[in-house]
Amino acid sequence: MEDYNKIIESLGVRFIKAKHLDIVQPVRVVNFYDVENSLVLLDKGHLYYGQDNIQVKEGELLFIPAGKPAIITYGPPSSAVTVSNEEFLNNREKYFRRHVPSTENEVSSENYHYVTFEAKVFDSVGFFTSLDIPAFTIAPHKKLSYLMNEVAIESETTLPGKDRIVHLNTDQIVVEIVRYILQNKLFVEQLATNSTYFKDPRLIDIFTYIKNSLGGDLSNKVLANVANVSEDYVGQYFKMLTGINPQDYIEYQRMEMAVNLLRTSKKSIRAIGNDVGYKDTAYFCRRFKMMFGIPAGKMRRRESLMNV
Repeated sequence: MEDYNKIIESLGVRFIKAKHLDIVQPVRVVNFYDVENSLVLLDKGHLYYGQDNIQVKEGELLFIPAGKPAIITYGPPSSAVTVSNEEFLNNREKYFRRHVPSTENEVSSENYHYVTFEAKVFDSVGFFTSLDIPAFTIAPHKKLSYLMNEVAIESETTLPGKDRIVHLNTDQIVVEIVRYILQNKLFVEQLATNSTYFKDPRLIDIFTYIKNSLGGDLSNKVLANVANVSEDYVGQYFKMLTGINPQDYIEYQRMEMAVNLLRTSKKSIRAIGNDVGYKDTAYFCRRFKMMFGIPAGKMRRRESLMNV
């Protein structure tokens, strides 16, 4: 348990977004994917996930790790329209609206809270992504439900201290998810296998170097120099400890940064591609769409126009 205390202490958490939404049109997303972690609290109605349509009951939570494709159904499956992730991202207003509490004479609609956030070890590598765990259900959890509600309320205010409260509550959400995994002995094999690399200082050096050099040369030769191992061995070494090829990891980090720049800057697609290490804009756009199922330009328009 002491090792996990060290990991939790090393986590850098960044709040992205929180909403409370009504489901206006049931929808099944066949390849849901996001670069951030998502925690969904089903307040009322229907929510399913996975190939087997696992049901999330009212009051339960669904955690979807960053970078893990999933099948998600919001609302009753019998009346849900099936869409791709691209269609879903481009047309969210068809399926959801901001939740408005019902009056006594109205029947409240199906609705849920969600919070999205980053959680990175040593501010370099996505913690939940690196563990390679799937989406899973969390049983009714008073503290998590309270924290999610507080984050959703605070994120909509303009009161002094808003950002600090949102940050503190998001931090606690991440800790509670880790505690839940450990206390319920979930994913024991994945945790034993995929958490060992947090103890390897050479690998942490590689993670840190990649994070700070996404626009530059990140060949295996460069990574070998950082870790002080041979060029022939560095790929094997990285995959042995993380379960992923270093160049695949680098591409994921580059695309994650590209999404962040699309959301937060007015830089051109060409400039963003160059900033994250792609000198060929056409190639960057092809790889972006292949990873997210949506063109980079549409991702930007979606983020700028999206109200839900």
